[in-house]
Amino acid sequence: MTQQPNSLPALLLDLATSRAGRPMLRFWKEDAWHRLDWSRFAALVASAADGLRAQGLQQGDRVLVVSENRPEFLLAETAILSLGAVVVPTYTTNLVADHAHILRDSGARFAIVSTPELASRVGEAADSAGGLRLLVVMDAPAAARAAPLLPDVPACVCISWAELTAHPGDARALRQAVSALRPDDLACLIYTSGTGGRPKGVMLPHRCMLANQRAVAEAVAPLKLDGTCYLSFLPLSHAYEHTIGNYILPSVGMEVVYSRGADRLAAELRDIRPAILTAVPRLFEVLRGRITAELARQPRWKQRLFAAALSLGLRRLDGPPLGPAERLLDIALDRLVRRKVQARFGGRLVALVSGGARLDPDLAGFFLALGVPVLQGYGQTEAGPVVSVNLPWDNDRRSVGRPLAGIETRIDETGELLLRGPLVMAGYWNDPGQSAASLEPDPDGLGPWLRTEDLVRMVDGRIHIHDRRRDIIKLLNGEMVSPAKLESMLMGEPEIAQAVVAGDARSHVVALLVPAEGAAPDAAVQRVNARLQRFEHLRRWAAIPACTVENGLLTPTMKVKRRLVLERHADIVAALF
Repeated sequence: MTQQPNSLPALLLDLATSRAGRPMLRFWKEDAWHRLDWSRFAALVASAADGLRAQGLQQGDRVLVVSENRPEFLLAETAILSLGAVVVPTYTTNLVADHAHILRDSGARFAIVSTPELASRVGEAADSAGGLRLLVVMDAPAAARAAPLLPDVPACVCISWAELTAHPGDARALRQAVSALRPDDLACLIYTSGTGGRPKGVMLPHRCMLANQRAVAEAVAPLKLDGTCYLSFLPLSHAYEHTIGNYILPSVGMEVVYSRGADRLAAELRDIRPAILTAVPRLFEVLRGRITAELARQPRWKQRLFAAALSLGLRRLDGPPLGPAERLLDIALDRLVRRKVQARFGGRLVALVSGGARLDPDLAGFFLALGVPVLQGYGQTEAGPVVSVNLPWDNDRRSVGRPLAGIETRIDETGELLLRGPLVMAGYWNDPGQSAASLEPDPDGLGPWLRTEDLVRMVDGRIHIHDRRRDIIKLLNGEMVSPAKLESMLMGEPEIAQAVVAGDARSHVVALLVPAEGAAPDAAVQRVNARLQRFEHLRRWAAIPACTVENGLLTPTMKVKRRLVLERHADIVAALF
């Protein structure tokens, strides 16, 4: 039996030895795609580790990493972890106040950022959070020290990435350092998105992501992904993409291709032709809106063919079984309709995995009926973060799949899901009270149970999520309403871009809606109400301005900060009642 790696850098460096010369990462630079192979990756990690050691980085130090998806992100992270230091990945879209909170809370005195603009923002944040000892800027000119990027933080040493990696690293010393690491050593401090309050630093030891890597690699082995491509689109600073894109998919032999951003995604899907793509529900909503808008401009006969493909595809999913004539028509529609939709994703997609929030089953059904392999998964930053996922040969769009191997589950008397296993976090940084509330000790000494705050039921071994415990709406008549369900249904309508519902301790439910451009949501609300029980009906709604990352109401992974929206628009909500 092959010995399991003791740490994340050990995993990648072992793979670099066995896959020497094979492509690992692909990235866009100077108007062309470039490749980084596994051998060069290991050499650059050794150089970066030596550079960081020379700059005083020690075991246990926290290092802020602020970068778009690019090779230097993973190179920096692997070098940091190799020295026993802790990576604190955070979003490029963070405001100065966000960076200041994370710097202050984590105590990070080292930072690696991608651009001079981000360096200025992080430097301003550091000025109010205790300062920095070292700032490394990936895109800075080699002579960055001669033209300091942070004049207001004179104690900070600022160097370029080129300077940090200027000298060949000592591969033997790197191996020795990595061999001293242990699975329970703290690897990452990942801050939650803040949808439920102040961002908290989740302490993830190496064992958490390694457990995810082993379990997912085993689950997807039948897909034979070795030699295929993965298009990395979600931010690497998000726990979901961080584990998937940095460790899991490279470990099964996929070449990771870093997307240039949302505005290039459609072209990249056609050009890169990935086998795997991960996404959040909002992307599915946008894609369905584009498909239906384009369809509305097509001749009637094409619209009828599309409707038939959708209808028969849903029949294949849900029954009743197709008759002989319908099966023949369905085969023809594969060529006439579904292949054209699949071509939008490159034509080689074997899994389009949704995570990060609830995916409306009707929205998933739309794509599945058209032959797009949408799989819903589930996880939390506090759990590595992958907990469960559907698989192409075992897919139920109304669930989030079966728990990964090695995960124990329990449902308490309130319906809350609890998890146990090596993927469970070590706690929240600087917050023993919240750690104790979230980690329930086990009297048998088998490790703590993580309280997920998700209300679920198990059906045939699959997890079905109803809502977040703290977000459930209880009406005056005692009925319980799931805001996540209503909001995903509303945002699944083409006329509605964003939605937040309210009604706790009230007689009925209302909504704050961001209409899609040029659309009126009234008809959409009526359509949603027709699919709801009477007590769930939206009685009234009001339009509000868009929730954006810039105004603090949207996370970088496009999740609306529900509590903050309700607080900011409290007067509008009150008027609706």
